[in-house]
Amino acid sequence: QVQFVESGGGLVQPGGSLRLSCVVSGNSIRSDVMGWYRQGLGKQRELVADISVGGRTNYADSVKDRFTISRDNAKNTVYLQMNRLKAEDTSVYYCNFRNRLSRWGQGTQVTVSS
Repeated sequence: QVQFVESGGGLVQPGGSLRLSCVVSGNSIRSDVMGWYRQGLGKQRELVADISVGGRTNYADSVKDRFTISRDNAKNTVYLQMNRLKAEDTSVYYCNFRNRLSRWGQGTQVTVSS
């Protein structure tokens, strides 16, 4: 059974940075496109960024040039570096497969506020 364990969230001031990690167990990520998603209060979950097996990345327009997704297949881990954070980035962040969604983990809360 696949499990996603997200961590690294917290409270940060506007303009600050955070690095999220997602450790995947029960399935090697080596052959999968991976994605980071987020869900704000009262909003639908949305795809923030994804990374292909070969390392090609795609980003939502709202986070382009501020967020960077990366992967370490040896550690079965996906990362999301978030810079120049804005209040509207406040959400619970999740990782999952990009092309075959599995059961969601608990996510990690990111709150951007002064």
